Amino acid sequence: MNISAALCFGFLGIGCILLQPTAMKIGRRPVYIIGTFLNLIGCIIGGLQTSIEVYYVVNILTGFGAAPVDSLVQISTTDIFFAHQRGTRLSFFALALGSGSYLGPVAAGYITEGQDWTWCFWYLVVFFGILLVVEVFTLEESVYQRQAPPRDASEVTTLDDRPQTSTKEPKMATEGVSKVQRLRSNTLDTLREIRKTYWQRMALIYTKHANLKSWWFLAIFPFRLVTYPAIVWAGFMGGIQIWWLSLLSVTQSEIFSVPPYNFGIAAVGDTNIAAFIGGIFGMLWGGPLSDWWVLYRARKNKGIMEPEFRLWLLFVPAIINSVGILLYGLGGYNGWHWMVSAGVGTAFIGFGIGAGGAIGLTYAIDCYPHIAAESMVLILFMRNVLGFAFTFAIQPWMDGMGSQNTIIFLAVLCFVTTMTFLCMIKWGKGFRKKTARTYLRFKDDRCSEGLR
Repeated sequence: MNISAALCFGFLGIGCILLQPTAMKIGRRPVYIIGTFLNLIGCIIGGLQTSIEVYYVVNILTGFGAAPVDSLVQISTTDIFFAHQRGTRLSFFALALGSGSYLGPVAAGYITEGQDWTWCFWYLVVFFGILLVVEVFTLEESVYQRQAPPRDASEVTTLDDRPQTSTKEPKMATEGVSKVQRLRSNTLDTLREIRKTYWQRMALIYTKHANLKSWWFLAIFPFRLVTYPAIVWAGFMGGIQIWWLSLLSVTQSEIFSVPPYNFGIAAVGDTNIAAFIGGIFGMLWGGPLSDWWVLYRARKNKGIMEPEFRLWLLFVPAIINSVGILLYGLGGYNGWHWMVSAGVGTAFIGFGIGAGGAIGLTYAIDCYPHIAAESMVLILFMRNVLGFAFTFAIQPWMDGMGSQNTIIFLAVLCFVTTMTFLCMIKWGKGFRKKTARTYLRFKDDRCSEGLR
């Protein structure tokens, strides 16, 4: 099972690398549809599978197919929303993503007990089939070239280009007013867009604002961003959050299906409900509250918003997540009341994952908004590589070091790694200054190609 989960993480990372440049060439919409279709096929195979090898194939397909959801939603968010709104939207996205991880096992437990484990896949076939239809007929393209209005009359073609021959004041005043009116009218005409028809909006391929660079260049380009500390740090933070999610998924059955708990399949799945509740509070902390905090600090800073303002809110998740790991692990392996480990412990972990993931991603986008798509590829590649490695290593690690010692070590590691936000607060602005020249060059390249 650990191998299959690791394969899912691995191909999730590969999918981010391959599908992200595809979205920049042909649009976001077709890539979302491709991802949903691959998940549909993977779940059909999952319902028919007869061996562990086929199960590996299912995880490869569904992992690759989930890549657009994992990496492209953040880019669609930057397409649509302003900087001070992104924290809230990304936190909702993080909650939705986490809800699948938390509530999926809850539903799977009851389905397995009431019907058969293969029905977990058949229900997903129904859901993905409905989603595919919804995407094909209602999902619109989000990429769009936003042009600033002309700044002076030289940028606008006026209706009256006749030479001004008279110098009398009344006539000059009248013509001045007329000129302004013509300028306003033509500026509005310049900005006015012709509304597309429904079928134009539902086109499967959209290349009007496609990136002019080659697909191979776009696929390799994100790895040039390893010299951007903010992006690397965000990827590292995302990977650490995946560790705690993997810790729950790998150890829940091991802890709660044996004495003194003796939980059934459905009851083991129910232990994720607390993590979901914690994730809701984490979403509120890393989303609406962080957006409010950024605006509050910006007002105190003479209206200047610094991306590092958001990072101060990581102090609370650093403490709560670490305590949650201790309560979950030590409580579970020592037979404490299930409310301590499966209740409070998992809720604290869910809070830390929800808040930490949203704040880290939003920070990277705040730092480099014009290369958000490329940044997401590197961030999510790092995150999935770390998740892939941890999922492979956690069970041998616990077998060799001992369960309780491993839990204590992971709790300390959680606190130390999350507190690295202090390094970004201290040196983050300096890092951004050092990378400003190359970032502005990347930005100018994108703007010259008609991209944001």
